[in-house]
Amino acid sequence: MKIAIIRVRGQVRIPGPVTHAFKLLGLNKKNHCTILEETPQLKGTLQVIEPFATWGPVDEKTLAELQKKKGKIIRLNPPRKGYGRKGVKIPFKLGGAYGNRAEKINDLIMRML
Repeated sequence: MKIAIIRVRGQVRIPGPVTHAFKLLGLNKKNHCTILEETPQLKGTLQVIEPFATWGPVDEKTLAELQKKKGKIIRLNPPRKGYGRKGVKIPFKLGGAYGNRAEKINDLIMRML
């Protein structure tokens, strides 16, 4: 299963291990996206970067739209109508932006294209 990972917070005041994880994923700037296969190693990396990124499984329609942009890293626009009512400092489960979005990642990506 393919997973989309989007960085939702910038580069200021991020701990060293999180910076290193983002460098390995290739997510250097805010609103950058990458598509990867789900593996146990990736799950561990997602736990490290959780407060700074959002992710979820991608459906075929969204994947086709993203592949039009080509490349390993996809540079997206900020989402129309924002990330959520409470912003990027609150987890998605509580109405914010970061963490696992499950199927709702597709809606976010379509708002960012």
